Amino acid sequence: MKLTALVLACSVAVAAADLRLPAYTRKVLPNGIVLDVIPRSEVPLVSFRVLIRGGVESDPVELPGLAEITAEALRRGTAKRTASQFSEELDALGATLTATVDMQSTGIGAEFLAKDFQKGLELLYDTVMSPAFPEAEVAKVLKQSSDALRSVKDNPRVAVAEYFRNFYFGSKHPYGRPADETTVARINRAAIVDYHKKMYTGRNLILVVAGDIDAARASEAVSKVFGAVPAGSAWQWQKAETPKPAGARMAIVHKADATETQFRIGLPGLDRADPDRVPLWVVNTFLGGRFTSLLNEALRVNSGLSYGANSTFDQDHLQGRITVSTFTSTDNTVKGIDMALDVLKKYAESGLNAEQLASTKAYIKGTYPADRLETADQIATAVGTIELFNLNKGDVDDLFSRIDAVTVEQANQTIRKYLKPENLTFLLLGNADEMPADVRKYAAKPVRISVSDPGLRVIQ
Repeated sequence: MKLTALVLACSVAVAAADLRLPAYTRKVLPNGIVLDVIPRSEVPLVSFRVLIRGGVESDPVELPGLAEITAEALRRGTAKRTASQFSEELDALGATLTATVDMQSTGIGAEFLAKDFQKGLELLYDTVMSPAFPEAEVAKVLKQSSDALRSVKDNPRVAVAEYFRNFYFGSKHPYGRPADETTVARINRAAIVDYHKKMYTGRNLILVVAGDIDAARASEAVSKVFGAVPAGSAWQWQKAETPKPAGARMAIVHKADATETQFRIGLPGLDRADPDRVPLWVVNTFLGGRFTSLLNEALRVNSGLSYGANSTFDQDHLQGRITVSTFTSTDNTVKGIDMALDVLKKYAESGLNAEQLASTKAYIKGTYPADRLETADQIATAVGTIELFNLNKGDVDDLFSRIDAVTVEQANQTIRKYLKPENLTFLLLGNADEMPADVRKYAAKPVRISVSDPGLRVIQ
């Protein structure tokens, strides 16, 4: 049976009334590795979650994408195994291993049957700590990454996010330097090896093990294997000011063959540790975080201008954005933006009432356990997040009580603080030549570029 099917068949949902992280052990190894072990006996699986602090933030200014390229190259051959040998061993175990990079970390996730714990641990260590980065495999990774990034421009819904990230934060901010085919061309094997040696160290590594294991035995086994990791140095988190524009600004990315306009509207947000995170989560959910949100009701259900509209907010190490996202036909570009702005304006003025607040709280509390705490992998991710952001178990254990504590007055104060339609950042991707002429009314001197221009940046 596939592991994913086994999880779906056997996992037990966490009851909303009993939202608690399971008990787990935590220790710091002599080399600095933070090790958390979480016994979960519901299904015979073990999930490993390795976090390397840094992520996109740690990319050198001149080499955006280096963290992601390094993560992708990990399983392309190790000191003991070729790329094909590694894949064959993983497949023989019916296991999975993935690597992802976000703004502040590289995450390597692996899942094995509990009976294969020791073999899985050895494979994980070999992948994370002993990659050989063979020249030929590195060349393949770079070529594949370059091709993938070049093709991003053929997918407006993906491309708009990268252009918007650059335009909002600017190229001087670590979040404002998206990788593209021009930056990947500057990455070579030496840069990857140096990055791995610098970042994949004990003092910079968090390791979470969750599943059908004996905590003491698992801790001993992991400590023995990963205790060999060089201590190195911990990543020193960067400090960067999120731009605070004095007025509205807009960029238009011209795509001649586009028949619809993707648009993003950005407002200043917060960082992951901000005490306003839960109140903002609540009010943003009502604005655009569920199907029956204000934005989706206006732009999809009532007007038919879009197939979907939403609002999200970044929860990263550095202050991020609140982003209103949707799309509409080219000729309806102004109507769509005006409607989104009207929703924002009315929400900032009127706020929400007690019934709406109660409904939103119930929605979050009803979906959170299954979305975030049902499987061993989800629990490992939650604990890894606590370690990464230097939080505590209360981040999860006290979540529902903090949601319940949000009053109507506090919710409306949060709306007025974060969701006022002032000094907005607009990015539009579509056929600029066919957009209504008054699209430029939203900001003085809008910037215009073309998707045919090299890279994925509005601001160089």
